[in-house]
Amino acid sequence: MATFEGRFSDAAGLHVGVVVARFNDLVTAKLLSGCLDCLKRHGVDVSETSSQLDVAWVPGSFELPIVAQQMARSGQYQVLITLGAVIRGDTPHFDVVVAEASKGIAAVARDTAVPVIFGVLTTDTMQQALERAGIKSNLGWSYGLEALEMGSLMKALP
Repeated sequence: MATFEGRFSDAAGLHVGVVVARFNDLVTAKLLSGCLDCLKRHGVDVSETSSQLDVAWVPGSFELPIVAQQMARSGQYQVLITLGAVIRGDTPHFDVVVAEASKGIAAVARDTAVPVIFGVLTTDTMQQALERAGIKSNLGWSYGLEALEMGSLMKALP
């Protein structure tokens, strides 16, 4: 029996793409900051001149899948991270955006065999989103760890 697991310290040669929604950027910028901090502390070069990391900004979470798909199909990335924040309002718009973003992001991973980390917060209030983006803890850090683990795991699989 073979057992395969990803490692958090195996960032050598890992090229990471991050797609960030600009809508609710008060939240998404904090998620990105936490994510980049995690990647940096685990050996990924996150400098402006990095050849290991690219960040693409999109208007909102609804647009995350198409850019993630383009990046995955390019063959340049071993793992992608999508970051967004969809906060419930008084209309069904929340449900539409969340459903399409999640289905689209999942489809990218399935269709391209490139792991795509789902880092889209879906909260009822801005306060809840801010708590998850740094006031209490920063889930961006967790998304960075997931990316490292999945990128490493995919390299280890036959």
